[in-house]
Amino acid sequence: MTTKNNINKRWFYLATGVFTMLFSGVLYAWSILKIPFKESFGWSDSVLAFNFTLTMCFFCLGAFFGSLICKKIGPKITLFIAGALVAVGFISTGLLKENLPYLIYLTYAILAGTGIGISYNVVVSTVCSWFPDKKGFCSGCLMMGFGVSTLLLGNVISILFENPAFGWNKTYTLIGAIIGAVLIVAGIILQLPSKDVIFPAAKARKSTSKESFEVRDFSTAEMLKSFTFWRAFAFMAFITAVGNSVISFARDLVISVDATPALATTLVGVLSVCNGFGRIITGAVYDALGRRTTMLASNILTIVAAGITLTAVMIHSLPVCIIGLCLTGLSYGSCPTMTSAFTASFYGQKYFSVNYSLTNFNLIVAAFIANFSNSLLISSGGYTAPFVMLLILAVCALGLNFSIKKP
Repeated sequence: MTTKNNINKRWFYLATGVFTMLFSGVLYAWSILKIPFKESFGWSDSVLAFNFTLTMCFFCLGAFFGSLICKKIGPKITLFIAGALVAVGFISTGLLKENLPYLIYLTYAILAGTGIGISYNVVVSTVCSWFPDKKGFCSGCLMMGFGVSTLLLGNVISILFENPAFGWNKTYTLIGAIIGAVLIVAGIILQLPSKDVIFPAAKARKSTSKESFEVRDFSTAEMLKSFTFWRAFAFMAFITAVGNSVISFARDLVISVDATPALATTLVGVLSVCNGFGRIITGAVYDALGRRTTMLASNILTIVAAGITLTAVMIHSLPVCIIGLCLTGLSYGSCPTMTSAFTASFYGQKYFSVNYSLTNFNLIVAAFIANFSNSLLISSGGYTAPFVMLLILAVCALGLNFSIKKP
């Protein structure tokens, strides 16, 4: 039957979505991608940190506008637009030849960041619309692709940077061309389910902590009026800020505890792998145990990760720092999966695309906290002060976590 065939397509769409997110996630390899600008132009850590903060801002804005555009013209043309923005952004970054930081703010942060944000929202909302019965699993798979990008592509990028035949200019051009092409192909493939598709019912889970509340579609205005939304928003921003901060200076952090540059690059990839695993594990846990248990586990993991990394910095221990880095990756990976599954579960699927993009604005708050972490790093001359602040935020998030109730 046609309906059955349509349902079977969802696994192909999921595979396409994961592949697409794998390339889009290269935006998070900033601790590797920023190296040429520090070496060639001598840009300060504060300039480079601000570029990452700005990138996160336009990533979120891109996701919001992408949801509105997709609603009007569908995922195909929207992904074409995203592909063009990313290609132009990265290729233009590769053409930079002068010591003018504002140019990278335009090319990398604004153009590429907006393009990736658009693609992120469209891919997640389109593919997840095929899995109303497996929200956590689908979100986790997509986020895993986005998260492991740094490991799979980061080392390749690092090698190309050092290859005289490529250098960083041609590498950026190559990245832009490939990601642009991948997004255009995804636009051709991905489709929204038709109204006649009948999905399997979600399996009822047995849990003593199962929440009972009215399951309905909340409009964006209704969601924003909900106090629950703002508590969850703040919770996610604080948790995400820990991972965002570490990602922005991960390579320099491990070098500060005596890792070699080569090992530091590898460990950034390890952080990425843990990020990816955290995303898919969180999806599975969310489907099996529900929102309360998943958010609590993520919160506790974040507190432990920040505490261990702080300890590593204080005792100057590379092995302890590696453990902290891995736990930070796992905790950070839980955030986007929780955001996606939480928005769908609490506020419904009908307005999911726009609602999800607005919930993702917590990344902007997290990015500014990460920028402040870098300022603390520069002013204090060490990583102790930033991690003390991040640990305090993770503990504050625990209080918010317990206060989140039904919408």
